[in-house]
Amino acid sequence: MKSFKLAAIAATATLALGAAAQAKAEDGPSVSFNVGAASDYVFRGYSQTDSKPQVYGGADLGIGIFYVGTWLSNVDFGDSTSMEYDIYAGFKPTLGPVSLDVGLLRYGYTNQEDGADLDFWEGKLAGSVAAGKGTVGGAVYYTPENFGQTGQATYVELNGSMPIAEKFSVSGAVGHQALEGDGDYETWNLGLGYAINDVFGLDLRYWDTSVDESDDPLKLTSARVVIGLKAAF
Repeated sequence: MKSFKLAAIAATATLALGAAAQAKAEDGPSVSFNVGAASDYVFRGYSQTDSKPQVYGGADLGIGIFYVGTWLSNVDFGDSTSMEYDIYAGFKPTLGPVSLDVGLLRYGYTNQEDGADLDFWEGKLAGSVAAGKGTVGGAVYYTPENFGQTGQATYVELNGSMPIAEKFSVSGAVGHQALEGDGDYETWNLGLGYAINDVFGLDLRYWDTSVDESDDPLKLTSARVVIGLKAAF
């Protein structure tokens, strides 16, 4: 997995691009926004806010199958770092029954301590297919230099979602984080979503990891339940 290259993403994307681009070439631009708050900010099983609340917001521009966007959130790493700001771009072609998402992301952080270098880039290749009324999918993320300049890393995830009643849905994911050197781990989550209306939604989610307690004295990867409110418009 650690030998996964961004070139593989580009090759797969090229095969899928032709027909999908032609089908959506006439689509005009669209802009969307999202804001929200949660009792914690968990990313791949790790709390990014020292188990404290999160406030976030983002904006996306779509033109046909292509998109670009940005997203901001508070963080707390026990130092002076105060905010994460992400920028990303990609495209979402369709290959038969498979909806693909091929993109590049940059994670940036403000007010880093002198000498710290937390920013990093990541390539993404994701896909999903319909499964009854729901969807199942998978994704691979690769970076040649991970958070804190700790070497290459690959994250692989399987995920799915399913409506279970009017306005209610369940979703979950299982992932494996492969890191250069020691520290590989698994993470999983399962949540219940409720659509209040066309704009607002609630999410109640259980998170856990395989990280040993002795390797996480701050308990940033311990089991937890996170509740969040999001508005998308």
